[in-house]
Amino acid sequence: MKARLPQNMSGGAQNMQSMMKQAQKMQAQITTVQEEIENENFSATAGGGMVEITMNGRKQVQSLTIAPEVVDKDDIEMLQDLIISAVNECVSKIEETAETRMGAITGGVSFPGLF
Repeated sequence: MKARLPQNMSGGAQNMQSMMKQAQKMQAQITTVQEEIENENFSATAGGGMVEITMNGRKQVQSLTIAPEVVDKDDIEMLQDLIISAVNECVSKIEETAETRMGAITGGVSFPGLF
């Protein structure tokens, strides 16, 4: 018994080429967005603005500002908590921005390791 292919199978190669072009276009867009995010600065504060941190999209600290009145040698833990809170908030902003911008390109499909 012979296997029969459906007619109009000649379009399969064109469909594959079209899909490859779309994938390449998406890859270029993703690369562009990643570079934009890496070069962008993000800021967050903690303690009502007593601690402010600025990071780039590569999650590298660019600046850290601490209000003098929050510095208390007898309560170092509070200052540490404020710094940790500001860093974590800033990292969250970076990740949310990346997820939103990438989602616009990928149609909301998540690709592990992409961001």
